[in-house]
Amino acid sequence: MKNVIRVLAIALLAVTCLVFGGRQETLAMSLPAFSVPTAINSPVLAELRNEADDFLQTDFGQKIDLNNTNVRGFRQLKGFYPTLASKIVGNAPYESVEAVLDIPGLSEGQKERLEANLDQFTVGALTNVFTQGDDRLNN
Repeated sequence: MKNVIRVLAIALLAVTCLVFGGRQETLAMSLPAFSVPTAINSPVLAELRNEADDFLQTDFGQKIDLNNTNVRGFRQLKGFYPTLASKIVGNAPYESVEAVLDIPGLSEGQKERLEANLDQFTVGALTNVFTQGDDRLNN
């Protein structure tokens, strides 16, 4: 009886390999094509958007926001992290990008670094959407 079951199992395996062996497309599942709406003003996306999504559509998504970025956000700029970044965050809020040059206690080198990178900054309205506990130094 064991030999009969073994022979049947081998035969079934052989038939399965012959039928499906060279026909990969029969094994692949055909998923229905779908598209995700990409328009920003799409009604579907409008329902799914939140305050953080709206904030990323401003300059905050492309530049460093002096009023809302935490200290670690300045790591992409050479010579800012952590000392100069802490001074920038600690003296916020700013009315304009140029106001960052008026931070008391900046060295000449720090002022030069700031002036060289003013185009990397923006100033947005204060929000705590990306800072848990409203702590920008160590969130």
